[in-house]
Amino acid sequence: MRGEQIDVADGTADGVVATLVLCGVGDPAGVLSEVRRVLKPGGAYFFIEHVGASPGSRMRRFQHLVNRPHRWTFNGCEVHRSTQTLIEAAGFASLDLDNLVMRPGLYMPDFIAGTATA
Repeated sequence: MRGEQIDVADGTADGVVATLVLCGVGDPAGVLSEVRRVLKPGGAYFFIEHVGASPGSRMRRFQHLVNRPHRWTFNGCEVHRSTQTLIEAAGFASLDLDNLVMRPGLYMPDFIAGTATA
């Protein structure tokens, strides 16, 4: 099953849990639309995702340079994707997220964790 086509009836899920999914799918906005579609009113989407560095920053430029080999090595993962912006624009009724800064590697992105409610 692909995230862009979740085999669950409309408005039937109490919750959706996803970790590090949106970086590696072809249509992250489509995945988020599917998550909203399957959630019951008041249902929750729980997530942990990585986000690209701030636009214009040295880290962001470096992430653009390493993105292609990173994608090849890590199953299509877009290290510089603006995942937080995608989640914010997805149309959830509410969104609560925390920024988690973890830099164990040379070009590692920041992470966000949160809950979005339908």
